[in-house]
Amino acid sequence: MFDPFIAPSGTLLGLLQRGRGDGTLHALAAPRPEALAALNHCVLSDPRHDWHVENRSLYYARLYLDLDGGTEEIERHLWDAEDHLDTDDSRTGLALAVLGHLASYGRDDALVLLRRYAATGANWAWALDELALRDDDAGLRSLAEAVLDRFPATADGAADLAAAVRDAFEPRPWRLWADDPREAVGARVRAAGEQGSFDRWQRQMRPGGPRPGWSVQAVFDWAQEGLERGSALHVPAARCLSAVAGAGDRPLIIEAARSGSDGARCAALHYLVEARDPAVLDLVERAAVGPSRTVAEAAVAAFERMCGEAAVERARGWAHRPDALGASAAGVLACRGDVQDAPLVLAALREAVRGEGPDAQRLWDLVDGAGRLGIACAAPVLRHVYRETSSSHLRGRAARALAATDPSFPSGFAVECLWDCEETTRELAAHHAETGDIRVAERLRRLAADPAEEAEVQTAVRSRIGPDATAL
Repeated sequence: MFDPFIAPSGTLLGLLQRGRGDGTLHALAAPRPEALAALNHCVLSDPRHDWHVENRSLYYARLYLDLDGGTEEIERHLWDAEDHLDTDDSRTGLALAVLGHLASYGRDDALVLLRRYAATGANWAWALDELALRDDDAGLRSLAEAVLDRFPATADGAADLAAAVRDAFEPRPWRLWADDPREAVGARVRAAGEQGSFDRWQRQMRPGGPRPGWSVQAVFDWAQEGLERGSALHVPAARCLSAVAGAGDRPLIIEAARSGSDGARCAALHYLVEARDPAVLDLVERAAVGPSRTVAEAAVAAFERMCGEAAVERARGWAHRPDALGASAAGVLACRGDVQDAPLVLAALREAVRGEGPDAQRLWDLVDGAGRLGIACAAPVLRHVYRETSSSHLRGRAARALAATDPSFPSGFAVECLWDCEETTRELAAHHAETGDIRVAERLRRLAADPAEEAEVQTAVRSRIGPDATAL
């Protein structure tokens, strides 16, 4: 999947793509056709960089309800010819999730589309999961034959069906179908379930990797073999070393960290970090500037796992470095430093935004650190990250940091955060939003009454509007 195009943050489309609360507020104030066009664009062209962790579906579904939007564009998207050419979940997953939320709000048109797509669409398993949470037993039973027809009565078809039953995210439909008296339905599903359980048992009986009695060198060899196959086994190999290494093995492990094969060096570095060996910081610095990128990345990752004052003290010396180890050191200070490290964290935050933009991966720790250390003068940079980042998770972290550093947050960004796509951001806003804004009181009441809202958000809301709270 290509990285999505994200429109400028000052446009309606850009706000909706980012999932910002202001996106909803601007859409409700815009001409309805323009707002629906932008909304459909977002739902049909998923704007998330990582759809596994970022939320948008409830945010978009609520806006469909507010705009009284139809599902015709979603229907055309789902039944486009491309559905059977591009079967990646990311093409239709967001649209199906939005339909699921609309169905939970009582939209029968969304429920009908989900049933049709589960019967005929390429991403049928996702649609079935949505229905498992929202449809009644009769609706689910009506889909049994259509879904089972996807699996021919062959050995390969039986294996694929067993995998589908075993790996189902929501098992409710399969349990209903297993009780079906028809031989072509109930018997097949029960057999598939038994085969899936047997497959799982076989995997448990044939574990891969280290066995009791392995030596330190055998663990290093296993780590190297994994690296050659394209599997990074540094961390599990380090855990294995913790089980097999004795006091007399330290020289061998130190030497492996200094000059062994790439797999052995990575495993040894991680082990020495976990063992808090006094030699590991020098070895990390040596590896970080070496010719092997794999070892350098593993060394930086190992350093980030370190705890204790020694790691923080070394990070203070490394934070000025212009390489990955310097960036990592600034992140360590952001997470584990103290007030004296605020200037270094602030400098790294500004440099990351200037050099890599508002979506830089290393901003996550630096933004958290600015809030944790209460760096008030970081507020302008944090506000920039909040506005411009396309990551709704990073925006939420920026909002949390602003709550700790920016006195204007309760009457500013906290208000729009009540409409944000991330529940953790809405929860933060529920605690902080200034109730002098008439929109805040109405939004809090609506969130409290919304059955689709997360429990944590509603708990925060009720702390503001409950009998012991100040009246809104």
